[in-house]
Amino acid sequence: MVELFRTNDLVLISAIEAFLTSAGVSFSVADQHMSAMEGSLGFLPRRFMVEAHQAARARELISGAGFECDFTHG
Repeated sequence: MVELFRTNDLVLISAIEAFLTSAGVSFSVADQHMSAMEGSLGFLPRRFMVEAHQAARARELISGAGFECDFTHG
């Protein structure tokens, strides 16, 4: 799996999860449990991960839908 982006925005994560699920793109959100363990202070970003062969398509879909994500980490 490869990282697409990192964010602390739970609403953005939820929206993209729903969007990519409807598009049939497999994904995982890493570090959800670490963020909860740190006390939900929000300083540990969640990493949005997809299968390597679906990364380009996922980036295109996310950008095309108007979501603003920083893809520089992935």
